[in-house]
Amino acid sequence: MKKLSVTLLAGVMMLTMAACGQKQETPSASPAATAAATAAAAKEVTLKVGASSVPHAEILKSIQPALQAEGVKLEIVEFNDYVQPNVQVFEKQLDANFFQHQPYLDQFNKEKGENLVKVTGVHIEPFGAYSHKIKSVDELKDGASVAIPNDPSNAGRALALMEKNSLIKLKDGVGLSGTIADITENKKNLQIKEMDPAMLPRTIDEFDLALINTNYALQANLMPTKDALFIEDKESPYVNILVSRPDNKDSEAMQKLAKALNSPDVKKFIEDKYKGAIVPAF
Repeated sequence: MKKLSVTLLAGVMMLTMAACGQKQETPSASPAATAAATAAAAKEVTLKVGASSVPHAEILKSIQPALQAEGVKLEIVEFNDYVQPNVQVFEKQLDANFFQHQPYLDQFNKEKGENLVKVTGVHIEPFGAYSHKIKSVDELKDGASVAIPNDPSNAGRALALMEKNSLIKLKDGVGLSGTIADITENKKNLQIKEMDPAMLPRTIDEFDLALINTNYALQANLMPTKDALFIEDKESPYVNILVSRPDNKDSEAMQKLAKALNSPDVKKFIEDKYKGAIVPAF
């Protein structure tokens, strides 16, 4: 009996050793594959870009997949004002922003002592005049109230558009830099009030006429080509631009972003989605 027990024990041990011998270890990745994966992860660059919700953030979202495929992770931060996107790029909280035109950037740099720069132009947002009270500018009565943006570049733009539509006259030579003080003729005695651009669509019912930036008009479901009483034409000099700092303007990732924003895909996206309310500038 004892001999049988020893024999059985020996057999169990042999089977156990055989099973251990057959155990397969999980194959590890080759050094080359590991190095390749590490290099791919290291090459991916994140760009943090500030933008107005409409249309700028929408345009940026349309190119996120293409940029991801090129190793650029596009992080979009949406803003509802025209100051913080520039401040945060200057302070390096953002890599770039996309919400403004060159005249606004020039004025901002001058006032704040900053040195932000254009990377590329993308689209034009024709500036328009809107009303919930009248159907035509001919209906504007004496003393009618008119709201315009309060930042210098867009105020001048609004006044120039009003002059073009025979509502006022400005001093000769002021061009797009005119102010309310430069009005030389106001036959209808229009009461012109400057307001924060983002507030204009929300307070449109308080005025007889409001001149509104297209991005804010679109957010308020106002369609420029349908709802504007008068509007800039496609020759507007106010091209919306991608903006960054001098130190990162020419980086590989920034140039990939600029190229994507000027691509045929973005042109088609703008034309299909905005139906002429926004016009590609490339």
